[in-house]
Amino acid sequence: MAHEYVEIEGISVPTGHFIGGEHVSSVETFETRSPMQWDWKLADIARGTKETANQAVTAAVDAFPVWSRYTVQDRATCLQHLADLIDENKDDIATVECLDMAMLLESLKLRLIPRAALNFRNYSYIIIEAEERAWSSKGTLNRIIRMPAGPAVIITPWNAPFMLSTWKVAPALASGNTVILKPAEWSPLSAAKLTEFINEAGFPSGAFNIVQGFGSDLGAALVSDQRVKRVSFTGSPKTARKIGHAAAENIVPFTAELGGKGPLIVFEDCDLDAAAKKAAGQFDDSGQVCLAGTRLLVQTGVMGDFLKLFHAYTDQHVMGDSRDAATTMAALIHPLHIEKVAAFVERARAKGDKIIRGGKIHKEGMLWYEPTLIQPKSNNSEIVQNEIFGPVLTIQDFETEEEAIALANSTKYGLSGIIYTSSAERAERVGRAVRSGIVWINCFLIRDLSAPFGGIGESGIGREGGDYALDFHADLKTLQIYEGSVT
Repeated sequence: MAHEYVEIEGISVPTGHFIGGEHVSSVETFETRSPMQWDWKLADIARGTKETANQAVTAAVDAFPVWSRYTVQDRATCLQHLADLIDENKDDIATVECLDMAMLLESLKLRLIPRAALNFRNYSYIIIEAEERAWSSKGTLNRIIRMPAGPAVIITPWNAPFMLSTWKVAPALASGNTVILKPAEWSPLSAAKLTEFINEAGFPSGAFNIVQGFGSDLGAALVSDQRVKRVSFTGSPKTARKIGHAAAENIVPFTAELGGKGPLIVFEDCDLDAAAKKAAGQFDDSGQVCLAGTRLLVQTGVMGDFLKLFHAYTDQHVMGDSRDAATTMAALIHPLHIEKVAAFVERARAKGDKIIRGGKIHKEGMLWYEPTLIQPKSNNSEIVQNEIFGPVLTIQDFETEEEAIALANSTKYGLSGIIYTSSAERAERVGRAVRSGIVWINCFLIRDLSAPFGGIGESGIGREGGDYALDFHADLKTLQIYEGSVT
């Protein structure tokens, strides 16, 4: 049997599932190790089965009549309490996540974990402020009502696991749905910390559940359960297709965020220093960021000057222990992942793409990969067309605005784009023409949580954020009242 808790650097972390308000063990377990020191086993984690999935869905089904009847104000109060508890424990959560997936500790403390608290706090405001849409038409008063849909399965990725879990869980709970969360098996620990705060925040037993394990068995059982009414997934297109088939079989709404291959377009009229600095910044988090601008598209006239600045900023990156404030590039998440990243680069090298810098593992037998820049022989090169999810960028030149747009839209992805220009007109034209869910002009990763978030093509389907997520997690009803017939 799995132990329910483990001590990691003096911090207690649940290692089991959380079902019906209680921590639950499993007979089978799986290991989680620290990417910063792969021989450091952090914990044995409960490995869920089909029966675990059934138990969690049953708990969510049983809790739904209770949680869905909470008033909007009562739900908001629970969300606010949960946000406060996250803020109070942010240093411990950050430490656990840092050890489990190697994201920079300072970034977690200052940015990612506070953002997780904000996800819950923001939705406590949104549900209170959300107004039912109402209008008069053809002699009737029309009102659009959001009805809680039921149990929602949420499957989250291994990068930024705590924040991304809360990003999906918050609107589901705010909507009055109950939740079964399955974190990624490569970074299960920080999301597990969330279970310590649920009961204290005032949620009824079963409103929020976590199950740990592998997608092939546990995840598949969850998304195929006919009692589940919503499925929200972040991960690979391959897995999304399987989940989508299961959701379609049960006619269940499904949303998926599937990564990207974003362009970073540099025009001659831009602040070139700012553009180069931001381009070098795409190596942050070792490139394990779906929104990253990994395809540098640089106008021919400034290519030489851009590269000089880019190399100077890239040279400032420091690979090291994620707990060290001087470190800017962390270890990659897993040996299998660094093998995948390295294989992309080696295939590019073999096919004649030019390795401008980097292109190798930083130290033999370790999980750090050098910041890498590749000039492809062709826009059809694999290194251009496929998501690598590591510290590997490509660089291509262009002459005209039209050529830049064509290159930007030449992959199967469409999650994000970045444009550097000093022209308001060009910003408007190119910003509209780039096919992606979000386009940043002269900035990156600035997020308004009320705005829609999602991708186009193989970057996903559906939208999260603000009212858009509330609509997804609700069954929408039109209530029509014949005017003058009631008093």
